[in-house]
Amino acid sequence: MDGRVRDGVVIVGGDARQRFHDARGYGRPLDSLADGPGDQIALAPIEAAHLLFRGDLDTVDGADFQTYLDGREDAFLPQFLVYADLRARGFYLSPAREGWVDAPADTDLVVYPRGQGPDDGEVAHRVRVVDERTSLDTAALAGGVIAVVDEESEITYFDTAPTGPTGDGTPTPPPATGQLLGDRVLAWDPPPALHETAFYGQPLDERDPAGPLQLSLVEAAYLGAEGVLELGDDPGLQTVIDRGRAVEGNRFDRRLQTYRALRGRGLVPKTGFKFGADFRVYDAFESLENIGHSVALVRVLDPDTTLHPRDLALDVRLAHGVRKTMVFAVPGPEEIAWHTVTRLTP
Repeated sequence: MDGRVRDGVVIVGGDARQRFHDARGYGRPLDSLADGPGDQIALAPIEAAHLLFRGDLDTVDGADFQTYLDGREDAFLPQFLVYADLRARGFYLSPAREGWVDAPADTDLVVYPRGQGPDDGEVAHRVRVVDERTSLDTAALAGGVIAVVDEESEITYFDTAPTGPTGDGTPTPPPATGQLLGDRVLAWDPPPALHETAFYGQPLDERDPAGPLQLSLVEAAYLGAEGVLELGDDPGLQTVIDRGRAVEGNRFDRRLQTYRALRGRGLVPKTGFKFGADFRVYDAFESLENIGHSVALVRVLDPDTTLHPRDLALDVRLAHGVRKTMVFAVPGPEEIAWHTVTRLTP
């Protein structure tokens, strides 16, 4: 069976509708595209390539599979590899062509639930295909699946969702006083509950948890703004914020905004430095004696950040390896955009 190119699609006649569309979800019947009755179907180039690859089509305008691939744009082969992989996993799927499926502009493939096809109306995944050297903006994390094709043509799938973690809430911290010293604040005589039940700071001496407490600049700025931590007129709260900006630049404001939002979501944020993140977060906290594992790692991103799939893979793999979820926070003028990213096995 042969196909012919017309208006950017491949037309196949004969019993193509029964063999390819009705039985296996390829293409679109021409009558559904207001292009005439009969058993002909229109195939997107990726679909035609896959049928050539399988031997279900002999040629397209005389071209075999190898010739058909020759001269295609760089993005074609990665998309073909993902298309073929998802077909091999038992899914029916459609290229995201305008007028064929409803999908955001950056979607390449629409995947249907197993056992369903394009005529059933349900969608399992909307997939964007990139190679490992592609740069992504933060909007790429707003929802859908990112399929990354590496240099050896192996495929990694990431599921992204516009959600962030939430928790059970934490006790209101008791009033305390502190002193700015370098790039941290020391509370010399803190109320025990500040650390033991609200989980702020770290004891200066681990052997004496009731002794002086070290607070990060982010913690101190948050507590000062909440009216809980008294820093005095000199240096005062603004000096703490200025010190944070001096050592971190604009990143300090983004981290402080995210810290405040995490506390507002009922979570306990602590430094995530040992995991290569800005924060690790606990969704429940009763006391130091009853502390569980943190549930997520949070990386704070500038809205103009350029993401690389390799860095995304590192972050998600690390979070998974320590039994946590990877969350990206993108502070904006009014609110924070949350993006949760996990590995997906379709």
